[in-house]
Amino acid sequence: MARIVHSGKACSTNPLKHSAPLGGALAFMGLDGCMPLLHGSQGCTAFALVLMVRHYRESIPLQTTAMNEVTTVLGGLDNLEQALVNIRERAHPKVIGILTTGLTETRGEDFPGDLRIIRERRPELADTALVLASTPDFSGGLQEGWGKAVTAMIHQLVEAPALGRDPEQVNVLAPSHFTPGDVEEVKDIVEAFGLRPVMLPDLSLSLDGHVPERWVGATLGGTSLEDIRGMGRSILTLTVGEHMRWAAEALKRKTGVPYRLFDGLTGLRASDALISALAEASGRPVPERLRRQRSRLVDAMLDGHFAFSGRRAAVAAEPDHLLALGSWLAEMGVGMTAAITTVHLPMLARVPADEVVVGDLGDLEARAGGCDLLLTHAHGRQASERLGIPLFRVGFPIFDRLGAAHQVGVGYRGTCRLIFEIANILTERSETHAAPAAR
Repeated sequence: MARIVHSGKACSTNPLKHSAPLGGALAFMGLDGCMPLLHGSQGCTAFALVLMVRHYRESIPLQTTAMNEVTTVLGGLDNLEQALVNIRERAHPKVIGILTTGLTETRGEDFPGDLRIIRERRPELADTALVLASTPDFSGGLQEGWGKAVTAMIHQLVEAPALGRDPEQVNVLAPSHFTPGDVEEVKDIVEAFGLRPVMLPDLSLSLDGHVPERWVGATLGGTSLEDIRGMGRSILTLTVGEHMRWAAEALKRKTGVPYRLFDGLTGLRASDALISALAEASGRPVPERLRRQRSRLVDAMLDGHFAFSGRRAAVAAEPDHLLALGSWLAEMGVGMTAAITTVHLPMLARVPADEVVVGDLGDLEARAGGCDLLLTHAHGRQASERLGIPLFRVGFPIFDRLGAAHQVGVGYRGTCRLIFEIANILTERSETHAAPAAR
């Protein structure tokens, strides 16, 4: 069991953590025809927008209520109202996802009350779903903001099932660290059992890098309102990551749909657990193509054994992502010399490391000496250069490489990709540091 410690520094030297509003905005990007709206200052929105544009290299619909010094003191009702009306008139979204920030939360505004007043004043908003998520910057990080936004979607959009269960429908609550490629891979696995997955959120339809046939003011795709409202008809909810437990429990309380929680879907053991759950839910045998993929993964693990076994890695990621990566690395025989994360959560005790540090990338650099590999997002490149240790980029943001949205690291096929790419990095490092042959 890992010991959880805090770095105790007075300031962050190389930040790892991202804000909860940013996580919530990313979650709303997975809804069809949605416009995320940050209720706060322009600077908060501009910073989040830059990170998302650099990571996905796509047009990102994101708006702000543009709070200033005066409205912060007097209250943001008028700003929120004007922003909602303007967005409705110009972008015509089906959903507006309203995310609170530290600025407006610190003042202590009555956000649900403000929305009721706005609904009464503005009948033109009647055809637009307004989803309010409380995501102050001072509470949690990116994955917490994501989880709170998805929970708000379920509370405010899912309807109690008027009809019975659909035996072929399964909900999948995707975690914040899933790429659009990961989401698409999980959908393919679920569909292989003859089931219809309702992904929430579904970034594979909105941020997968496709070119639209026409300009759209809101998101270019994602989970539809109709599918969200009908999630109560599913026979099972598959949930990945502890930060999605809130959403799964909210859905269960509202509709009675049971859920299965997975720490991650990377690695042989984790992938087997998903396949077993789907075989049980569908009542069908495991398809031959998935059996073949499993066989390929086992062979890849054998091929990569000498590259991985006995190696040491330093990992910095959001808590649930850290646990998923750490469990897979342990499965491959890699020890975690350093494990760094953003917030203190009880589940971090399950990370396969001696200790987990709640800190930043400065803590990663200080503890990674002698490691063979660093795993974190693109801001870890400076530490990689200074330490002379190769960096494998994971998480958000990845702004110095192309194709971040298309990376797949889940299921049998995604795990194979990780094994081959990292094994090649480790092999190249071994060759580079090998002693010259005797003459």
